[in-house]
Amino acid sequence: MAAIDTTSTRPKNPWAITFLGLLAIAGLIAMPLLVGAPDPENMPDSVRFLGRFHPLLLHLPIGVFILILLQELGHIFGKNSAEPRQTSQFPMFFGAASAIIAVLAGFMLYQGEDYGESTVISRHLWGGIIFACVAVLTFIVKSWTIARVGNPAFYRTLLFGSVGIMGFASHDGATITHGEGYLTHYAPGPIREVMGLKPKKSEKPVKIATPEAQVPVVYTDLVAPILERRCVQCHKEGKARGKLRMDTFEMLVKGGKEGPAFEAGNSAKSNIVIRPELPMDDEEHMPPEGKPDIEDHELAVLKWWIDSGADPKKTVADFEIPAPIKEAISKLLPAALIATSEAAVAPSETIVEGPDAALLASVAALSAEFPGALNFEAQGSSDLTFTAVSLRGSFNDASFDKLEKFLPQLVALDLSATKITDQSMAKLLVATKLRMLRLGETNITDGGIDAILNLVTLESVNLYGTQVTDAGVSKLAALPNLKRLYLWQTAVTPEAIQALKEKLPSCEIITGTGA
Repeated sequence: MAAIDTTSTRPKNPWAITFLGLLAIAGLIAMPLLVGAPDPENMPDSVRFLGRFHPLLLHLPIGVFILILLQELGHIFGKNSAEPRQTSQFPMFFGAASAIIAVLAGFMLYQGEDYGESTVISRHLWGGIIFACVAVLTFIVKSWTIARVGNPAFYRTLLFGSVGIMGFASHDGATITHGEGYLTHYAPGPIREVMGLKPKKSEKPVKIATPEAQVPVVYTDLVAPILERRCVQCHKEGKARGKLRMDTFEMLVKGGKEGPAFEAGNSAKSNIVIRPELPMDDEEHMPPEGKPDIEDHELAVLKWWIDSGADPKKTVADFEIPAPIKEAISKLLPAALIATSEAAVAPSETIVEGPDAALLASVAALSAEFPGALNFEAQGSSDLTFTAVSLRGSFNDASFDKLEKFLPQLVALDLSATKITDQSMAKLLVATKLRMLRLGETNITDGGIDAILNLVTLESVNLYGTQVTDAGVSKLAALPNLKRLYLWQTAVTPEAIQALKEKLPSCEIITGTGA
């Protein structure tokens, strides 16, 4: 009688599984090194489309590995734990395969969306890759353990390790999506102590300061809460879409890939206003689809604050607030605070002389040529404001000549992104009431600076993107009432800025670098 070959029932050595598994591990590790940094602007829509399945797919390996872990714990602590039992190989295969798919989708999401540079983002990316690699390695060891009927101790060690790595990667993913401390925020005291976290503060309702104690600051009490509700979730430390953080005033000024978040005095050119006003079906609309949209009264307050100079320290009592904005503010602040703020505004005793018929006719005539550009500062006032925001490149020195007779009445002049030169600046000598002057992105040089040094009423000057240098800017120390100076993207050095700060200590110099 022929001998029975008992080895024929034993599974074959899993060499193919080992080779393919190690190849998958090598590919996962090489993937970010070969592809490089994200380039969302040039990323195909197909990559973005597939990447957005990551939040759905990542739950598969999490669920599978938790199930396998519970199964193994049952075998370890069960009644028959002494028997050399083997669990099925398929769940481990499915867990490793789903981990690879989830990581690939996550990597495509990372490449297609601009998350900015962050330690948490980088840690989550590599945490996911390491988890997938260890999951594949666990499956390989599991296959060999079954084939050789070996001791499952090594396999179980890898399984527990992979679940631990999965937990850390999941925590970082929750932090990116929901903010720092999302998973641990409500952890009980003993768990917080074990994790080395500070005791959780009491969450009793925060009482707003009494009206006698505080008049609301526009940025702190109105603007910042709006941004916190609508924007900060995607624009904060650890998750800065477009490299833009919106959790502090300094970060708003510093801006991101597209420059500063706002342009003081000009909401129409401010990104934090432009994006919410885009059509809902526009890919650039913010907040993105699925997030609560900004409400009309919030947007109105945001635009009013920017157009009023975007000062981070002024209170509501420092402004003459138009009726529509008062109504919008009433939806954001308690009525008692609003009433106190109005009471804090000292009644004006200044008698304002209204415009005469000749001035009204002249303004109407120029408005026909430059619609919406020339306006009276307030009803019943003869003071004027001029903005070339809708004219931009079509407004030049010849156009400025038509504005010359109105210069004595101008209190605000915005020539941003126009083609004016130092030639026009020389004519500003008669603008003796001018308080705000915006020359951003024009061809103004140090020669233009010389022409405005006699305008002692100037409080705000914007030289963003101009050709001014240290020599010209240093002369601005002659303006005694200058409170704000914008020098984004100029050749002015930090040394010149520091010297000017020493001469004008009450002047806020904004460079877009947080300095």
